[in-house]
Amino acid sequence: MNEEKLLAVLRLQKSRAIGDVLAKKLIVSVGDEVQIFKERKSTLEKINGIGTHVTQHLFDQQNLEAALREREYILKENIDYTYFLDQDYPSELHHCIDSPILLFKDGNINLKSDKIISIVGTRNMSAYGRDFCEKLIEELSIYDPIIVSGFAYGVDICAHKAALKHNLQTVAVLAHGFETIYPKVHKKFV
Repeated sequence: MNEEKLLAVLRLQKSRAIGDVLAKKLIVSVGDEVQIFKERKSTLEKINGIGTHVTQHLFDQQNLEAALREREYILKENIDYTYFLDQDYPSELHHCIDSPILLFKDGNINLKSDKIISIVGTRNMSAYGRDFCEKLIEELSIYDPIIVSGFAYGVDICAHKAALKHNLQTVAVLAHGFETIYPKVHKKFV
């Protein structure tokens, strides 16, 4: 994806009125991410689900400025990403209408693996829960799965640590921007 296309996709993501579902609808209807921002508002408003409210947010200058800053950060930090139309985008996510249009990743991981296990749960885990999570990952380790968690306190970080302990690949899905690790105490596991 070239820098202009990346900027257009980031602009879509920055618009408060456009989630992943509407972003995909715009991309498919217009046929090109960059072209969306070259179209007249009146043309875009003819697309089902796109009205004046959406186009006002779409062309908001603050979205462009935020997208420019994010693109600069991505390029400067050499952050890898995959677009929902790319070959390496996880096929399982294509079945989710609201899957993200962009996934950011750090490290060398195969998101197309057929052995991915998501483990999430309570932040206030009991000792029994911790033991169960650690034992589960230990026993699954013979299958060499990728362990996915939310990187939060409790079950999520327990799964992440257990995966590392057993030399398994692990993915931390962040619910916020990639400039910050939250909670901060988990930064040592990145």
